[in-house]
Amino acid sequence: MKLFVGLGNPGAKYARHRHNIGFMAVDEIIRRHSFSPERAKFQGLLSEGLLGGEKVIALKPQTYMNESGRSVGEAMRFFKLTPDDIYVFYDELDLAPGKIRVKKGGGAAGHNGIRSITQHIGAEFFRVRLGIGHPGDKARVHSHVLSDFAKADQDWLETMLRAIGDEAPLLAEGKDASFANKVHLALNPPKEKDTKPQNGKPDAGKTDKEQP
Repeated sequence: MKLFVGLGNPGAKYARHRHNIGFMAVDEIIRRHSFSPERAKFQGLLSEGLLGGEKVIALKPQTYMNESGRSVGEAMRFFKLTPDDIYVFYDELDLAPGKIRVKKGGGAAGHNGIRSITQHIGAEFFRVRLGIGHPGDKARVHSHVLSDFAKADQDWLETMLRAIGDEAPLLAEGKDASFANKVHLALNPPKEKDTKPQNGKPDAGKTDKEQP
């Protein structure tokens, strides 16, 4: 069993904030894989489903970001899980918009939700870091994370969330690198190679795979 945690702040006024991309990612997984209806439990909203044959609990703490660890700790203890079973989706200032990284352990890097979880269960859980970019000025960080995504962000944001939903079974199976790579490829599809011969004539001596 895995516990997928999305971080964010509860309430409609926060719903489209950059700080709530963790909620958005878990919502997409719940929707794409027909998880059970959400119910209130562990100071959060809880839903259950199957990903790649693995039972997954999806949790969105409703404690506000700074107290997320209370909800995560309760759920972990109830289901008799360890930090190794927990994947936390959250916004990452130090990654460019549309970038994704999966790592285990580490510091909080100023993220209050991660700091709270670490205080309650330790640091050795998995982090799914979703890049929102840095505003370039430390004084603007607060307003940046607590503002809605801009219209210019919608294309990469929708692509990223859709890919996270599609590839979530890989994460549930512990294939972290494959998951991250698949999401990256969805956001950065390889360009098609031009296989036309330079002289305009077909090269009968080479197959498609042999074209330079």
